[in-house]
Amino acid sequence: MRRTFRTVAAGAVCSAALAALTAVPAQAREPEHRAPHWELKDTGAAGVRFRGLSAVSRDTAWVAGTGGTVLRTTDGGASWRNVSPPGAGDLQFRDIEAFDARRAVVLAIGEGEASRVYRTDDGGATWTESFRNTDTKAFYDCLTFFDRRHGLAMSDPVDGRFRILSTGDGGRSWKVLPSQGMPAALDGEAGFAASGQCLVASGPSDVWLATGGGARARVLHSADRGLTWTATDTPVPAGDPAKGVFALAFRDRTHGLAVGGDYRPDQSSPQAAALTHDGGRTWQPAATPQPAYRSGAAWLPHSRTAALAVGPTGTDLTTDGGRTWRTVDTGSYDTVDCTADLGCWAAGEQGRVARLER
Repeated sequence: MRRTFRTVAAGAVCSAALAALTAVPAQAREPEHRAPHWELKDTGAAGVRFRGLSAVSRDTAWVAGTGGTVLRTTDGGASWRNVSPPGAGDLQFRDIEAFDARRAVVLAIGEGEASRVYRTDDGGATWTESFRNTDTKAFYDCLTFFDRRHGLAMSDPVDGRFRILSTGDGGRSWKVLPSQGMPAALDGEAGFAASGQCLVASGPSDVWLATGGGARARVLHSADRGLTWTATDTPVPAGDPAKGVFALAFRDRTHGLAVGGDYRPDQSSPQAAALTHDGGRTWQPAATPQPAYRSGAAWLPHSRTAALAVGPTGTDLTTDGGRTWRTVDTGSYDTVDCTADLGCWAAGEQGRVARLER
């Protein structure tokens, strides 16, 4: 959107332990028996805000942020390598999708040619620019992949409809999809380039797009890799350029979470969470939402009911599939991602990157 945003342990075991954070006073917890908690990793990049994050495993993760910065760790955050694309210092990286320790695709956001996509096949030693936006009306926000070859990127509305890019070769080349299958955008509606989670996929063909800024905060769904879409209203407040759904998380093609609110720090964010059990056809408000704006969300690995949401004022946990949330940490993070081998990572301002430890 053309606004300020532009410029775990497995299953129930992890859920119960995280919940203990809110039940046991910090001074009563012995260090050797601490419940799962965020442990900051020194990135050496205090001046960078990381809104792009792709967790590959407990050992390997990539982050992308301001100043054209891309970092990679392969030792669980003990050390970080600056693998930023050459000449990208003026770019704002807001999303990154990594397939392993060597292959990744990163998205720069902005109007016109500021929106670009780069790919690396050698751990960031070299990068190839695979897309540069030449339409001054387009502004790309997020990208996602169904598998190692097929992926999409989305732009704010162009001529009244969200624009979708598609790749079938792992991000080496891109094409704009036809717009006929995309519903008309609302006045002022756009996406938030806040955490790389305004466009998310689950399975071989399902993808969801989160919006804000219009009269209603909506989620658009495609079951055919972006060719045709349906739009559904959510109960998350909108009606202002700073309000809407900022992040989506789907643990399968049916069960999903939406989080957001109002990103302005002096504004409250009531009812800023919703959940779906039917693939996004309908959305229900959380009975007890997060207490403030949240920009990122992720399901905990191997759990059907536990997930995390993060934002500048803290991290919240749900253990009932998004119906109720409780704050478990007050550190500032913009985005969060979890992996099948029980690795959860978070990233945000001032070079902050953390891994969930226990």
